[in-house]
Amino acid sequence: MEALFRSIADELDGAVGDGEVYLATFAAEDTDFVRFNNGKVRQPGSVRQADLSLELIRGQRHASSGFTLSGDAQIDRDRTLAAVAELRALLDDVPDDPYLLYSTEVRSSATRRSGRIPGREQVVGAVIDAARSLDFAGIYAGGKIYRGFANSFGQRNWHEVENFNLDCSFHHRADRAVKTAYAGTEWSDAELASRLDRARDHFERLKAPARTLEPGSYSAYLAPAAMDELLDMLSWGGFSEKQRRVKQSPLQRLYDGHSSLSPLLSISEHSGGGVAPAFQGEGYLKPDRLPLIEGGRPVSTMISPRTAQEYRLRENGADGDEAPGSVEVAGGALAESDVLAALDTGIFVSNLWYCNFSDRMNCRVTGMTRFASFWVEKGKLVAPLNVMRFDDSLFRVLGDNLEALTSTPELILDPHSYSARSTESARLPGALVRDFALTL
Repeated sequence: MEALFRSIADELDGAVGDGEVYLATFAAEDTDFVRFNNGKVRQPGSVRQADLSLELIRGQRHASSGFTLSGDAQIDRDRTLAAVAELRALLDDVPDDPYLLYSTEVRSSATRRSGRIPGREQVVGAVIDAARSLDFAGIYAGGKIYRGFANSFGQRNWHEVENFNLDCSFHHRADRAVKTAYAGTEWSDAELASRLDRARDHFERLKAPARTLEPGSYSAYLAPAAMDELLDMLSWGGFSEKQRRVKQSPLQRLYDGHSSLSPLLSISEHSGGGVAPAFQGEGYLKPDRLPLIEGGRPVSTMISPRTAQEYRLRENGADGDEAPGSVEVAGGALAESDVLAALDTGIFVSNLWYCNFSDRMNCRVTGMTRFASFWVEKGKLVAPLNVMRFDDSLFRVLGDNLEALTSTPELILDPHSYSARSTESARLPGALVRDFALTL
């Protein structure tokens, strides 16, 4: 894939004319997929694909297009040259863009992270054996993801990572199910078995009569998968400099000094530890780590080139959406083995679902508990819970009501693969929270 990327970049170098600049982003993957249903393999397959996004610039005018690469040198050369010609014809008809900004400093880089992932057949055997005839459905995706950037100044950035993600659920009946995931760069049959054993234990507990709670506030443990839903909401404009400037950030009250977060909470964009590349589409590099919240206090926002140009700031490698792609929450002091004892009496929330803002400007989020959530008494799982809706401000959940974070954050890879495998990831601990508001 790297050879294909570099050959296309070389073609582009010769295709642009005087006064023209090109920015090219390459995205590819070489992935094994396996879809499971009813505890059986339903659809094994593999995908090898590559796409090119191309932007042509003249002065403050720019136009962009994208197309799929075939791997055939002549076909791809013709497509590339045709795309340049089409974009050149468009530039006479587009207006100047006052916020256009791209890097002219050449900062090339190359990252290659190999994993240890067994073949598809071994993965299937390990999953089927560990699940041991349970009714489960899910998807496995494993292999290499590639990203590249090139421009007419000679900059070349290459990013190549190898990982896997197994995302599955074990169904009991109706809305009773246990969801689990196993992701990483080094496959372990023992770790897979351990995770599925925990899922099996929760699955067996789902067979007990469910308990319905009265609306109110309860002590809660939010597992890393549940925390992932809440961090998704915070990332929806919460760390964006543009959203802060136009007073639309869900964390606006934090930036304005009217609300606070817990001193236990530290959030960063950790590009060096994630799956996403450490460069972006205008050619700027991302720092290894960008602290966003430290000890509950805001220290940085994500600044894209367009925002930097508009507000006369210095960009810091953010993509156009100014959202973290490799978010990380620092762990705390609570051992995972002590979670139930620390919770004592309350609710154990494995997953949250259908989250959305109910009051964006007060960072108030609503959603549903889903899958294996349990009532806990005296440090023991007592009964599964019927689905409940929560509605609470994250200034409360991750502020004064945050009592502890688990010590070992879990890697969570985004399982989305609608047109290609996602490169978004998170490393998140579980959270012990008091007065978590259930509304119905």
